Amino acid sequence: MIRSFFGLTKTPFDLREIELLPLQQEIHDTLKVHCQQGGLCLLLGVPGTGKSVIKQALQRLPENQYLVATVARTLHTYTNTAKILCAAFRIEFEHSAFQCERRLIEQAFSLNHAGKCLTTILDDAHLMDMANLRKLRLLFEDFPKNHNLILIGRPSLLADLDLGVNQDIKSRVTYSVITKRLTADAMRDFVRRELDRVGLGHNTFTQPAIDLIVRSADGVLRQARNLGVACLIEAVRSATRTIDIDIVNRVLLQPHWQKDVDLVDY
Repeated sequence: MIRSFFGLTKTPFDLREIELLPLQQEIHDTLKVHCQQGGLCLLLGVPGTGKSVIKQALQRLPENQYLVATVARTLHTYTNTAKILCAAFRIEFEHSAFQCERRLIEQAFSLNHAGKCLTTILDDAHLMDMANLRKLRLLFEDFPKNHNLILIGRPSLLADLDLGVNQDIKSRVTYSVITKRLTADAMRDFVRRELDRVGLGHNTFTQPAIDLIVRSADGVLRQARNLGVACLIEAVRSATRTIDIDIVNRVLLQPHWQKDVDLVDY
């Protein structure tokens, strides 16, 4: 709908196409080095601050050089997590987690000998049962030494790793970073870069509209993206090619953008 109305070939604010911002690129490049050298990395931050964008950039690394296995369903049991890893490493799941571990280790060394850099990403790692995480840590101890494990989650994961029972995991961390909220200038650059990427003029959003989006997003990349998409949809509904502050305000009237105090039914 948006592409048809504005005459575009690409979708604005498409999560799969979003380019890394400078600070995100720096984090990505550091993680990429660890993907080559091995380690245990922590990528932490509040929801919407760019962790998923960095993860997707890692998943796009050349398949002939890297194998990036991702476990996104971290609430599973250890056995089901092992099944997900088997699928990611492209092997059949055996009848038990123990047999699966043996096959995973064999496959890891086979891929390593073939020259591939191995990385396993545990997304939403703060939700994973720490007993399962310790089992996975023991499994990866038998992987090639240049295997890299990346834990992506909220900063609360650090508190869990501080517990004495989890010191065996924390002591192996080779790199950690917390993704920060974006500055107002970085947020404006993000909106303009997205317009450039799809071939829309910067005047598609008036300056007051961009300023309101920046304030409302409060430094959260996902919020800015969702606001941008919602504003474009509202512009299509209003049959206008210019998004002004009135359109942004109409979007912000939706309940999920309102603060709790504004939703109280007096």
